[in-house]
Amino acid sequence: MAKILFIPVSILSGLVAGVVGRKLFDFVWGRFDDEEPPDPSDRETDWPKLAGALAFQGAIFSVTRGLVDHFARRSFYNATGAWPGEESPEEA
Repeated sequence: MAKILFIPVSILSGLVAGVVGRKLFDFVWGRFDDEEPPDPSDRETDWPKLAGALAFQGAIFSVTRGLVDHFARRSFYNATGAWPGEESPEEA
């Protein structure tokens, strides 16, 4: 039941993580380069710079999403007493 009740929280936290991740990437990118991040659809994009920007953006989004998801699950648990997911990693 907790997993079903957590679905709206998960959707909302995903949206928040996307916004926060984008703002964080823009802030950090601005520290490294004065120009906007390269756009994959631009014909004259320098591919090494594009690859670096995309890898960096992916890492920021992944970390942000993971942290926001975990915080949302902890908050849900504190509010309801039910953990919405696996309680511990499976044994190998």
